[in-house]
Amino acid sequence: MPVHVSRPDVGTLVFRLFNRPVHPELVSVCAEATVGHELWSARLALCHAGHMISFRYPHGLLCEVATSAETPLPKAGQILSRRLKGQRNDSIEDTAGLLYHVSYQVEKVEPEIFLHLHEELQIDALKAQVAHEFPQAGRLAPAPLSLIQTDIQPLGLVVHSFHTFPDNCAVVKTQSLFELQRPT
Repeated sequence: MPVHVSRPDVGTLVFRLFNRPVHPELVSVCAEATVGHELWSARLALCHAGHMISFRYPHGLLCEVATSAETPLPKAGQILSRRLKGQRNDSIEDTAGLLYHVSYQVEKVEPEIFLHLHEELQIDALKAQVAHEFPQAGRLAPAPLSLIQTDIQPLGLVVHSFHTFPDNCAVVKTQSLFELQRPT
């Protein structure tokens, strides 16, 4: 696995959804946690350029990956692929009774505002389900930060992720809902 000095340019990010597992080594996992309930489980992983969430339920699996376009991900099982830019919402309901909804936003701000947002996220990271601070790219810029917060429900999971890109003065935010439509 290559060692990354700093994060990729925020303009190279992609968001992908698979109906199969994606091997964790493909996204250079830096920190991870597992959460679950009776009917489902989820693996939350932070990687160099974003995150990977694998949500297992009785009749299947969905795997969400936010990473650099240069990351070699498989085409098999890919059901959604988007550039991460601006703001967007997507929804998918599978035949096994799972509703998936995602909303993501790439927010580029002035350096002073970015520093304030970054400081707030550092405080939020202390109580996050999983968080990771990456090495600083330079003396003056803050270290890139990623964190995932969760809201666990009996029939699903809400995941909020935040990723800072100091070189771009950008914050990538996603909110994902995995919801079982009926008990199985």
